[in-house]
Amino acid sequence: MLHITLDSIGKRYLREWIVRGVFHEFSPGSKTVLLGANGSGKSTLLQLVAGNLMATEGALTYTIQDKKIPQEEIFKYLSIAAPYLELMEEFTLFESVAFQEKFKPWRNGLTAKNVIQISGLEHAQHKQIRNFSSGMKQRVRLSLAILADTPLLLLDEPCANLDHNAMDWYGKLIGDHDSNRTIVVCSNKQQEEYFFCTEEINVENFK
Repeated sequence: MLHITLDSIGKRYLREWIVRGVFHEFSPGSKTVLLGANGSGKSTLLQLVAGNLMATEGALTYTIQDKKIPQEEIFKYLSIAAPYLELMEEFTLFESVAFQEKFKPWRNGLTAKNVIQISGLEHAQHKQIRNFSSGMKQRVRLSLAILADTPLLLLDEPCANLDHNAMDWYGKLIGDHDSNRTIVVCSNKQQEEYFFCTEEINVENFK
């Protein structure tokens, strides 16, 4: 199980601090929501946790069973879904699932066929992603991230572009696959996105 420690983490662009002075421990198996208005720094903090951004100040530490994981290797242990993350548009859904399977196994012994079925997009599995609606693309992102067998799951506004039925689908999907992993969710207070979280961080407190 993955343990993450943020020790006075801060990120600055030019002269503006996006977040600063963040102290927090994500204990193994914790479920945490990062709350705040648009532009408050939620996504920046999530990208710091993901190792995609380097902190301007402070230290970020990852450990698994007392073994320290270098920040440049944390990508091996996480999966992430966010509306701004690009999918490979020229791939079909089938090809997208098969491609990810080369790098990360699926949870609970699932197969690529299972993943496509669970996504609810079986009818479009041979269609190029470029021809998917925004809601369908978000289903793909969520399916690939949540169903990957990773100890760290990062979700940035997971219900973006989802209609009512798709939000119900997301709720069931995360409920079925939230065990034995650390989860961090960014949300602008849409409770359907983080109903399973037991910890909250108000990012607006870290300016």
